[in-house]
Amino acid sequence: MRLRTVLFLYCVCLSLHLSAQYNSSFTRAWGDIDHRDKPWVTNTSKTNKISKGLKNRHISVWASHGYYYDQNKFKWKWQRPNLFGTTEDLFTQTIVIPYLIPMLEHAGACVFTPRERDWQKHEVIIDNDDPNKGTSYLEINVNGNWERANTKGFARTKTIYNDGDNPFQQGSARMARSTKSKHPSLVSYQPNLPQAGRYAVYVSYQTVDKSVDDAEYIVYHKGQETAFRVNQQMGGGTWVYLGTFDFDAGSNQFNRVVVTNRSKKKRRFVTTDAVRFGGGMGNIQRGGSISGLPRTLEGSRYYAQWAGAPYSVYGGKGGQDDYSDDINARSKMTNWLAGGSVFAPSLPGLRVPLELALAVHSDAGYSADGKSLIGSLAICTTNFNDGRLNAGISRMTSKDFANDLLQNAVRDLSTNQRSWPKRYLWDRNYSETRLPEIPSAILETMSHQNFPDMILGQDPNFKFSFARSIYKTILRYINRQHGKSYVVQPLAPQDFRIEFTSKNKVKLSWSPQTDLKEETATPSSYNVYMATGTSGFDNGKNISKTSYSIELEPDVQYNFKITACNKGGESFPTETLSAYYSPLASQTVLVVNGFNRLSAPKVIDDELQQGFDLHADIGVAYGKTAGWAGYQTAFDKTRMGSLTETGLGYGGNELVGQFIAGNTFDYVVDHTAAIASSKKYNVASSSSQAVWSGQVKLTKYPCIDLILGLEKYEPYAVKYYKSFTPQMQTLLTDYANHGGAIMVSGSYIGSDMAFETERSFLNNVLKLSYTPSDSTVSSNAVHGLGMNMTFYQTPNKDHYAAQSPEILSPNPSAMCVIQYANGTSAAVAYKDNHYRCFTMGFPFECIIDQKKKELLMQGILNYLLE
Repeated sequence: MRLRTVLFLYCVCLSLHLSAQYNSSFTRAWGDIDHRDKPWVTNTSKTNKISKGLKNRHISVWASHGYYYDQNKFKWKWQRPNLFGTTEDLFTQTIVIPYLIPMLEHAGACVFTPRERDWQKHEVIIDNDDPNKGTSYLEINVNGNWERANTKGFARTKTIYNDGDNPFQQGSARMARSTKSKHPSLVSYQPNLPQAGRYAVYVSYQTVDKSVDDAEYIVYHKGQETAFRVNQQMGGGTWVYLGTFDFDAGSNQFNRVVVTNRSKKKRRFVTTDAVRFGGGMGNIQRGGSISGLPRTLEGSRYYAQWAGAPYSVYGGKGGQDDYSDDINARSKMTNWLAGGSVFAPSLPGLRVPLELALAVHSDAGYSADGKSLIGSLAICTTNFNDGRLNAGISRMTSKDFANDLLQNAVRDLSTNQRSWPKRYLWDRNYSETRLPEIPSAILETMSHQNFPDMILGQDPNFKFSFARSIYKTILRYINRQHGKSYVVQPLAPQDFRIEFTSKNKVKLSWSPQTDLKEETATPSSYNVYMATGTSGFDNGKNISKTSYSIELEPDVQYNFKITACNKGGESFPTETLSAYYSPLASQTVLVVNGFNRLSAPKVIDDELQQGFDLHADIGVAYGKTAGWAGYQTAFDKTRMGSLTETGLGYGGNELVGQFIAGNTFDYVVDHTAAIASSKKYNVASSSSQAVWSGQVKLTKYPCIDLILGLEKYEPYAVKYYKSFTPQMQTLLTDYANHGGAIMVSGSYIGSDMAFETERSFLNNVLKLSYTPSDSTVSSNAVHGLGMNMTFYQTPNKDHYAAQSPEILSPNPSAMCVIQYANGTSAAVAYKDNHYRCFTMGFPFECIIDQKKKELLMQGILNYLLE
């Protein structure tokens, strides 16, 4: 949100006095008001139990703004300016979507957001009114018949919708009497997906008299199944989010959604309507055109219409002012869902017990010295409707919430090197804090116009920390209002490794990660997630120990990831590691994941210029991101504060609508598959941290495959990363001295080793040299070992890009084995009677063709081990 304030210098001294970090006493603002029935949606396949988190809590959270149609200028546009490669409309989503919402869900909350949450451009809808060609809608009557419900439902009657069209009033729904039978009736929704990948799954139904509160849904995803119970006594006539899952391309029974009429209560009704896979593209026409962008990038006004909201929710200005309607739609959609619940009892609505609303924004303003941080601002509205919310409680509770957001941000984001500034706590008349009939706040996270803020803001580790601070504030605030204690969910485990303990048995081991800021964030158990072959991950096995053993079937690849759990919820996962057992194998290859980096783009910050050079390095997101608008073109610091094309930070729109792949932390899977293709070797795997810490001994293995990806040191990064840390250099030197075989690939093997001792390591162990001035590669084509190959070099949605592959020159005792198109050296190989090594100047996993990847790996291992 760009607040109409004068620009100011670093202003900690001007901040209003705020109370202590958080109040440990219970304020119980809700008194005896509480939702005591079943949650809207429950994942019954979850293996960890949550008792002191946010279970049975319903929260509305949204990222600010979005693409909208400007009636005055007759065009679609962003609501905020393009600065430093992004715009607020995109930037705040990169905090909310990959971090904040998952944290709240991991704590057990049902999270609603009035903007499309799925970063997926494809959308497939299966509906009883319009079973699309190539998809499958199937009703099976066993105990109870599916019949037409006596109410309107969803129908996709057109591809483009005009103002006021309501797709949830243009079709019908189905219903059946509930049964306790183990053999219920069911409806199967089987999509024909255009591309394999992750798709959000939304269901829809109608709330009728005697609706069940435990409708059974089963999502089949890549051969796995995850079960849900949905309380159909609320939320009828809109899209209801179940989760996001990996699906195969095409149409088959292993990728679908099934709803049954099984319930614990007899003589009730289960209804079902359309099921939607994927976020899709915008389809609301304004001014004679659609946006042309994925729906997730559009404003709430258009999602509200697609979700079946009444026109009064998103069209209060009569279709003449989409900007104002979009701002209001976020709160009005929240009220529409919450209306009729215990938290908004006198409002008409869908009876979803939403009890808190948060708008996540960024702000304008800059520090004239170009060095100071602007920091955070929070907003609430208490002077409205006689200071009361719909349930009769005081609006002052919103001020408590806003205050806590600020205090905890300062506490959580300040370090020994910096203090995170708190600006103001404003009690003012803003739509997003005035209109919600439940406690609410706006959090202006930082200034998108201030480059020092954005250096941190574009660092995924900082985004994680900011989101975790917000999640913890929500956790404390909600539990305090109901007089309950809380536990903070743990951080992800560390030191993950998988090693063989016998011929076909492996042991998974890991260590808990300590959260120095939260004494309650201690794991009490762990979820072990497993996938075999090409199937997806299962729903996990909850165990109390920090190790897990399993026997492997022959010639089947096993993939694992671990989360930490406690009474407050579940952590983010570790990287994915793999194991493979071949009865024909006599040797085991250890695959080590050393690509841990998450990063902002390349920083330019000197006396004359500031900004991000996305051409040189677009940064490394956690998974994919939708956060980039285009390449920054204006770097002149003397133009600081100007919003013209020459103003500092200005950039283009070349990347608008593109999802850019980052670090998915699963490249061990890719390497293991390539190694396993020959069926000649067993595969164990480890995180690089487990190697550094001495948990894994390299000398046990005849060959190691070290994945470095985009790993490198960045002086502006929140966390320390390094391709070859001093510990790793020592370990690899010792490993070579013991006759080991080393394969290593990455984009910054040469440039990340700038000191003399580091160059000596490259020369003495990897037998190569690197000259920065010579390392310019413009083509993504390479040839060697009898093959022509291409690799990902341009940022894209499918795989992270090696934007800066390096020329690695062989020493006289080594040889060039792969060349770039210009004839320069892309890979160096060395062997003698003592040890062998194979080093690539671009990441192995970036090779596009899977078959060539397998053939190359076979050739490398033949060289290293035969």
